[in-house]
Amino acid sequence: MAERLSALTRRRLLATGLATPFVLTGRARAASAVPWSRQAYETAMIKSGRPVSLTAAQFDAIQARKPAAMKRIEQYLRERQGAADPAVMAAFEAVPREYFHYLYDEHRATPGDAYEENPKPWALGYGSALSDYLGQAYMTQVCHPKPEHVTLEIGTGSGFQSALLSRIVHRAYSIEIIEPLGHAVSKIFAPLGYDNVQTRVGDGYYGWPEVDGGFDIIIVTCAAQYAPPDLLKQLKPSGRMVIPIGQPFKRGQILYIYTKDEAGKVHSRRDVGVYFIPMTGAMMSKSTAPASKPPPPKAL
Repeated sequence: MAERLSALTRRRLLATGLATPFVLTGRARAASAVPWSRQAYETAMIKSGRPVSLTAAQFDAIQARKPAAMKRIEQYLRERQGAADPAVMAAFEAVPREYFHYLYDEHRATPGDAYEENPKPWALGYGSALSDYLGQAYMTQVCHPKPEHVTLEIGTGSGFQSALLSRIVHRAYSIEIIEPLGHAVSKIFAPLGYDNVQTRVGDGYYGWPEVDGGFDIIIVTCAAQYAPPDLLKQLKPSGRMVIPIGQPFKRGQILYIYTKDEAGKVHSRRDVGVYFIPMTGAMMSKSTAPASKPPPPKAL
């Protein structure tokens, strides 16, 4: 997952409210139909296999930080993309970020880290990270998600990015290469009622070719050395792929946006400087050929 959008500066907001009102629609509205409470949080955590207990004061303190985080997100998007997409803002409002703060290799919940004043990445264990929420907002909006879209994320990580997209799009798919993380995270969506997210353990280099018709959006949340050919093949006409490209663990990575026109021709443009943990698997193998076949995916 992304560590951060390092080339983008951040500014603390002084405003007391969101400049652009937004209305919850579709799946975002459905997710908000059941009030989010300490009991709802603890119940969902138990159902996901990650039992945790918070005091009422601890839960309330987390919720009290969310409005300020929403203001930071809105201002951040306005400054860098001209406006904050109401659908993206509604999705952020609907998805409880604290639910995704968890150290999987230690079996320890860290909800108190959510909605921090200075957004930053947080460890998930197994070498993976939950991206900072400003970076996730930027990448989500630059994808231009729509209700009819089918999306693919490469690098499930915490599951937050796919959960966010799922509140906007028709269906969200996600692939995680780290087996214990992928198995654990596959259990977190159903307890929230997110029934349009499907995950699997596998090498994201090869995408998900079994999905009929391909994808409107492919979002890669790990740094690749080049755009994997199979991902471009699975991109629909008029589709968009957002991918960080650069060397592993080195500065100078760039977020690229690939688009495919109606004739099937692929176009690309550089966007912003970023810093992501690397894509592993076939991407790291010098002997990998673009025409190689993917290994069979592991069932969750």
